[in-house]
Amino acid sequence: MRNDNAKVIEAVTAGETFVVTRNGEPVAELRPLRAGRRTFVAREEVTALAPAGVRIDRHQFRADLDHVIDQGL
Repeated sequence: MRNDNAKVIEAVTAGETFVVTRNGEPVAELRPLRAGRRTFVAREEVTALAPAGVRIDRHQFRADLDHVIDQGL
């Protein structure tokens, strides 16, 4: 980062993520605040999928949520 700060920030703005290291050890992650991925989907959007025949396995959905969200909070 020290030598290519502007290039790194430009890449992050474009959606890339970087792991920052100190003496070869990871110490931080530099990522865009919004990389095009939404973290919330409105109920109306999910409901709109129903006529399209999209099926959601509730057990797998819950397992996926548990994997992504820190359950210790």
